[in-house]
Amino acid sequence: MTQQGAVLQGYNNELVKCIEDLCMQKEELNKQIQEAEEEKNKLQHEIQVLSEQLEYVCENLAQKVASRNELDKILAETEAAYMKILDSSRTLLNVLKKEVGSLKHSPDLKTN
Repeated sequence: MTQQGAVLQGYNNELVKCIEDLCMQKEELNKQIQEAEEEKNKLQHEIQVLSEQLEYVCENLAQKVASRNELDKILAETEAAYMKILDSSRTLLNVLKKEVGSLKHSPDLKTN
C-alpha cells in the first residue's frame, strides 16, 4: 500500500505542478490582456483626437475653397468689367481722333 501511496503522491505532485503552471499561464495571459486593452484604449483616444483634427481641417479646407471660388468669381467679373472699360476707352479715343480730324479740315478753324 505504501507503493500505491507513493504513486498517488507522485500524481498529486504532478497535478499540483500542472495547476501551478496553468495559473502562471493565466496570470501571464491576464497581463497581456491588460496591456492589449491599455493599447486599445490609447489607440482609440488617438483615433478620436485625429478624427477631431481631420474634421477641423476639412471644415477649414471647405471654407478656404469657398473663399477661393468667391475670389475667382470676383476676379472674373472685375476682369470682364475692365475689358469693357478698355473697349469703351478705345472707342472714345477713336471717336475723339475722328472729331479732331474733322475739325482740322473744317474751314472755320483758323490757324495763326
